[in-house]
Amino acid sequence: MRKKLLFFCFLVTIVFVQAKDVKKINDQVLLESMKKASAYMANEVSCNGGYLWYYKEDLSEQFGEIPARKSQVWVQGSGTPAMGHTFLDMYETTKEPEFLSYAKKVADALIYGQHPTGGWHYFIDFNKVGLEEWYADTASQFIVGWEEYRHYYANCTYDDNVTQGATSYLMRLYATTREAVYLEPLRKALNFMLISQYPNGGWPQRFPLRYEYAHDGFQDYTSYYTLNDNAMNDIIDVLLDGYELLGDERYLEAARRGADFFLISQGPEGHAGWTDQFDMNLKPAAARTHEPASYQVRYTLSTIRELEKMFLYTGDRRYLRPIPMALEWMESSVLEIDENGRPKFATFYDPFTNLPIIRNILPEFTPEGYMKYQYTLDSTATYVTLTEKLPFREEYEKIRDMKPEKYREIYDEMRRDRRRRSRNLTEDDILKLVNSMNEKGAWIESFNVHDISHTMDKNYDSVKKNGAYDYAIKELQGISTRTFIRNMQQFIAYMKK
Repeated sequence: MRKKLLFFCFLVTIVFVQAKDVKKINDQVLLESMKKASAYMANEVSCNGGYLWYYKEDLSEQFGEIPARKSQVWVQGSGTPAMGHTFLDMYETTKEPEFLSYAKKVADALIYGQHPTGGWHYFIDFNKVGLEEWYADTASQFIVGWEEYRHYYANCTYDDNVTQGATSYLMRLYATTREAVYLEPLRKALNFMLISQYPNGGWPQRFPLRYEYAHDGFQDYTSYYTLNDNAMNDIIDVLLDGYELLGDERYLEAARRGADFFLISQGPEGHAGWTDQFDMNLKPAAARTHEPASYQVRYTLSTIRELEKMFLYTGDRRYLRPIPMALEWMESSVLEIDENGRPKFATFYDPFTNLPIIRNILPEFTPEGYMKYQYTLDSTATYVTLTEKLPFREEYEKIRDMKPEKYREIYDEMRRDRRRRSRNLTEDDILKLVNSMNEKGAWIESFNVHDISHTMDKNYDSVKKNGAYDYAIKELQGISTRTFIRNMQQFIAYMKK
């Protein structure tokens, strides 16, 4: 899910194409550069106001998380909502109306693709004809990972901040414009979070609930209580934002019940963490074929952070009560301390023995084309006895002992969107960015994408050598929305400075 994006969201080489030789940077130069780059993205690259992740330079190929059709735009990652936020940032900084018009086109695309129940799928397709064939011929053609594309449920997902991210964007646009056209789809999206919540406060990965895609002895995991990729954390955050903007008490209540789910799903003493998904009995559950039932430090830390935020927001100390036992579990599960003093953990811990789970890829494939895995317990594992407090305990104790008048300030600090922060560049750095745009206003670079002609090659050696997500790739020259977003943020930061 979100972790795998790291394998493809990197740049190999920037190819500088001199469009002009700007000698000095000022606000007007920056504004002209922003207008030129955004006009090309909005008028030439975009599909009906929405965006994918990567485009070949001549726009003959395009990619979201997987190879995409020309009629598709992506809701997750650096796709449509992320581009919309960037246009809004540009508008708020410059007050130029064209940036707001691009932001509204993003909202139009999202509203078009909103499911009747109020959420979103990974992508929006403006041409439903041939979608089933695309799933069969392209989306499902991967032997490792991407199992969420094996089967088209035709429902909505909370994975990778998809529904939450789209909702958050509509919320921000409505807060900016106060135009009624955005209020109805926003309320519909927030209501989706209410109707999809289980009575005990948890949420499934996908909704409306579906159960039909069981395979190779695995249950259909999409109805499980899902923490994977911080799904529930993101839902709670959006609900609290919705409550603050619209004042609907139902959103606050749903957020509280979501945090209450963390209290009842915590593992027992000695295993007092959380994991990526729980079954209907609140037991750690396997999901995709490479995700065994386990407790995980990754989701324990993210849950602790969400509980700390809920304490700061509500002042309710119940949300702090599970944290000490969770910290004790993590501190007892440290395998070593690296040279920088950072703790190292196993990815998966067995729910019964707390031994690390070792995952090995087998040179075998299921009839449906899935890679097989072997899971064993590392009975030789030894744990480090700590002599100093780890950073996450220090943060907890700081929040625990904080005076109430500081709660809101620290909550806001924890909620600040770090993804849109930009490092301060020098004038020379900005000059290079401006001068590296081509004549159309695009930054052309090299990146790796899936090579669909090789993704189903059952080449175990290639998988083993190159990694689960890098075994079938090709290099392209083209346009990355991630690069556009990053460069616009650099321009904005420099302009503000």
